[in-house]
Amino acid sequence: MNTPSTSLSGGTWMLGDLTVTRFGYGAMQLAGPGVMGPPADHDGALAVLREAADLGITHIDTAGAYGPRVTNQLIREALHPYPASLHIVTKVGAVRDRQGGWPPARQPEDLRRAVHENLEDLGLDALDVVNLRLGDAQGPRPGSLAEPFEALAELRQQGLIRHLGVSNATAEQVSEAQAIAPIVCVQNMYNLAYRQDDELIDDLAAKNIAYVPFFPLGGFTPLQSSELSAVAARLNSTPMSVALAWLLRRSPNILLIPGTSSVTHLRENVAGVGLPLSDEELAELDKIGH
Repeated sequence: MNTPSTSLSGGTWMLGDLTVTRFGYGAMQLAGPGVMGPPADHDGALAVLREAADLGITHIDTAGAYGPRVTNQLIREALHPYPASLHIVTKVGAVRDRQGGWPPARQPEDLRRAVHENLEDLGLDALDVVNLRLGDAQGPRPGSLAEPFEALAELRQQGLIRHLGVSNATAEQVSEAQAIAPIVCVQNMYNLAYRQDDELIDDLAAKNIAYVPFFPLGGFTPLQSSELSAVAARLNSTPMSVALAWLLRRSPNILLIPGTSSVTHLRENVAGVGLPLSDEELAELDKIGH
């Protein structure tokens, strides 16, 4: 059974047979503007990745579409050969076009190519966890995931992938994926103000499956709430730190992957994990999303 502990990183969770810190790091912001091209500060990007590892973070989230291929290559340059405790989670199912869009690429041949590119860029023989990205930029879209997920399940059987997950998925798609192959995580948009997946989170927790919210701090429109600011002021903290601390208290199966391209900001995020939130403060924060 997964039991959170009270460490700097917010405790740990098991993704299948892989132990990861509940507080992880999302590498998307290391690419250039619009998640396209190389970073303006190459050495700064490497420093952030190395600082994440030095802080004890063992869960790094990435995707071949970031850059494209830029963040994976930065991760390899900064951290390879990887310590045995470090686990990298990647996504397939979308590519980038010249306009910076994210067109889907979910045909079996697309997914096979993406998995091999991830292996090459990260310098790995097998990927720890691969999420199938569904839906579009507006969110999840209904429809069967059988063909693409079966293709990934086949790559898992071949030993190129250890564990599978889904991203930007409906609850029905999560159930469909589970009927095809075991999944260890679901990665959907969720934060203090965007609570559509409350029921799904509780269902996954009962099954020991991780829920990994993307845009945990609101994404391109940062969280803004008078209630959030008031709690942060009382705790002498920042609204973003409070929002992250709330997510860790929301459910033990929630894993955080906030991203940043700043070592200072990374340290601030990590410091926020240990914020003590009283029952009264939790109740006050809960009202924001309802």
